[in-house]
Amino acid sequence: MRPFGNDITNIPANTNGGNGGNNDPNDGNNDNNRNNGRNSNINSEDNAEINISEDPNIPPHIARIGGIGTFPPIAGQGVIRVVQRCEDAKENHKLDLSNCELMQVPEAVYHLMRNTELVTCNLSGNVLKSVSPKFSQKFSTITDLNLSHNKLTRLPEEFASLTALTKLNISNNSFIVLPPVVFKLQSLTSLDAQNNAILEIDTEEAIASDCLALVDLRNNPLSRNCRRKLENFKTSFLLEISKEVEDDW
Repeated sequence: MRPFGNDITNIPANTNGGNGGNNDPNDGNNDNNRNNGRNSNINSEDNAEINISEDPNIPPHIARIGGIGTFPPIAGQGVIRVVQRCEDAKENHKLDLSNCELMQVPEAVYHLMRNTELVTCNLSGNVLKSVSPKFSQKFSTITDLNLSHNKLTRLPEEFASLTALTKLNISNNSFIVLPPVVFKLQSLTSLDAQNNAILEIDTEEAIASDCLALVDLRNNPLSRNCRRKLENFKTSFLLEISKEVEDDW
């Protein structure tokens, strides 16, 4: 792979375009033919450059990776969006990767953020199905994490090392149980888990945080047994659940 920004140059001439070698009766025209071949290649390069620059939103050094070519419009714009937001995060320590069509956190993000201590991270509005354990290792200083509006079904146990995390939003995902690791977050003050598919919660699990103030479980299909346990569960924090809807049968 060529480094970003390198032009492709010194492409060999098209010898077939010269119509022969030393034995060619038209040998006197070889130089002209070779020049024509070179001009043809140069024109091809120029056309490729034109293709790259057709979309003014895609810088050539990003569009040209591993050769002359362009990303599809959505992919190219997504790459630019992620890179630009990482650059912004270096200044304000707030990484906003919301609505970037991410299926996972790209390795390049960890590389770009390697010397930045993040305070907040917003990954909402993507198509994440999981979050790598590496996330908590690389972004251990965050205090606010938004994972809402994805397709998550679990959180890694390594999230317990996010000792500075005070606010966690996992709403509008596909959890069927409340991730046990949330009970281990030492500094958690607010947990938004509404609009999932949560049926059960292990109320016997000890809560590590002494400053938890709000747990929002509204709009989850909690089982009747779980709902009764929660209603009788004495908490030092505000627990919000939806009113029970009678079965229509």
